[in-house]
Amino acid sequence: MTERLAEIRKELKKKLKKERFEHTVGVMYTAASLAMCYGADIQKALTAGLLHDCGKYCPAEEQIRLCGRYGIKLTRSELEMPALIHARLGAYLAEREYGIKDREILDAVTYHTTGRPDMSLLEKIIYIADYIEPNRREIPGLSEIRGIVFRDIDRAVCLSAERTVRYLRDGGKSIDPMTVSTYEFYKR
Repeated sequence: MTERLAEIRKELKKKLKKERFEHTVGVMYTAASLAMCYGADIQKALTAGLLHDCGKYCPAEEQIRLCGRYGIKLTRSELEMPALIHARLGAYLAEREYGIKDREILDAVTYHTTGRPDMSLLEKIIYIADYIEPNRREIPGLSEIRGIVFRDIDRAVCLSAERTVRYLRDGGKSIDPMTVSTYEFYKR
C-alpha cells in the first residue's frame, strides 16, 4: 500500500466508527481482489474502496448541513433517502480533504450506492465490493452474487441492483431512480 493510502487509512480509522472502518477495509481489499481479477488498476481500486464511505463519519443531518456549506446540490431522492448523501459528500471530501484528483476514483465513490448505467470497470468494482465484502451480514441472494462476481461482474451488478430495488419496494421505501436505471441497463 502506498504511503498516502496508509495515511488516509489512519485518518479514517480515527474518524469512522469501528464497524464502519472494518467495512471500509473489507471493501478496499475486496475491490483490490476484483481489480486483480478483471485487470483494473489495483491502486485506484484500493483508494476508491478506502474512501467510498469517508462521508459517513457523521449523522445524516450533519451530512446535509455539510453539503449546504460545500455547495453540493442534493437531489430530491437524496433528501428523501439521506443514506445516499454520503456518496456525493464522500467524493467531495476525497478530492478536497484527501487530495484525490483522479476523476475515475471520485466517480466510483459518487456512484457506489446507486450505481449508474454504463459504469466504468472501477465504478462497478466499488459498487459490487461494497455489496459483497466479507463483513456484510447475510441477506437474500448475497451468496449467489459472491459466487458469480469473479466470473461475470456485469451479472453481479445486475443482481445487486435488482435485489436493492426489490428490497426497497417490498419495504415500501423510496427508490432512487438511478438505482432503477442501473438495474434496467445491466438487465439487458
